[in-house]
Amino acid sequence: MTSDLPKVELHLHLEGAAPPAFVRGLAKEKSIDLSGIFAGDGSYSYSDFWNFLQVYEAATSVLETPEDYARLTRVVLAESAAAGVVYSETFLSPDFCGGRDVAAWGEYLAAIREAADEAERDDGIVLRGIVTCIRHFGPEKAKETAICAAETAGDWLVGFGIAGDETAGAPKDFAWAFDAAREAGLRLTAHAGEWGGPHSVRDALDALRVERIGHGVRAIEDLALVDRLAEDGVVLEVCPGSNVALGVYPDWASHPIERFRERGVTVTVSTDDPPFFHTTMTNEYDRLADAFGWDEAVFVDLARTSAGAAFSPRAVEVLEAALAERGRLT
Repeated sequence: MTSDLPKVELHLHLEGAAPPAFVRGLAKEKSIDLSGIFAGDGSYSYSDFWNFLQVYEAATSVLETPEDYARLTRVVLAESAAAGVVYSETFLSPDFCGGRDVAAWGEYLAAIREAADEAERDDGIVLRGIVTCIRHFGPEKAKETAICAAETAGDWLVGFGIAGDETAGAPKDFAWAFDAAREAGLRLTAHAGEWGGPHSVRDALDALRVERIGHGVRAIEDLALVDRLAEDGVVLEVCPGSNVALGVYPDWASHPIERFRERGVTVTVSTDDPPFFHTTMTNEYDRLADAFGWDEAVFVDLARTSAGAAFSPRAVEVLEAALAERGRLT
């Protein structure tokens, strides 16, 4: 078991980390009908990636106020801390938090930050935010999202990215939003190479000039691209459990994460939307150990790599302190 190993997570959707019981409870409080999005055992139910997006947005619909997001943040961070996570970066969407209105977004952000501060004090986990535009909402709304990000960039809000349906539009359509975020001092990441294939990774690198790629696993189908990732130091935010659950790969042994490592690509490990994929960071570590024989030394190196790839310097500080406290400095 790897639950006591300190971990760094860089690819976590806050709404996507909402436990089903939390969403059902909030829906009951608000008399919102969410029938159809849960399976018989109470877990989320979806048929494929595109239906997953619909279920995700339906679940998110119960989150209506800054206080709802504060409660969500505490629940999510408590679960992450229980899995050994000491530093996390989460994707936040002004689309869901205030309808891309800067003032309303600020209220949501303040509530999330306050809850994160409480979790840091109580559970020892540090959270930072990455504003994320939604690709299938279109480039015009992405511009509004980027303005929200630029207006609130700082020591807590550290990055900007894009998520959603990779088949909607092209990365170049969102260049204005990424340029605005870059000018505001935000670090950049983009979901690509999950469903769109290797070309989507190349297009994101060329059009958006990001330093991290969310998922990126389909790059393995183009070894010249893999070598470019290694040579340029592009970081992959890999979410193996998500990829297996959604059918990108049939099983853990088929996942290309080890092949990326062998070719010198910088890889990190995250859960993406953990309750949707029945996973935790401990589960990700345990399955990787089973599939590829990774031992504690590999996981400590993985955590340090992830901390170095984080968009906040706090990650290295927090991780090294946790490693020292738990006697894992080798």
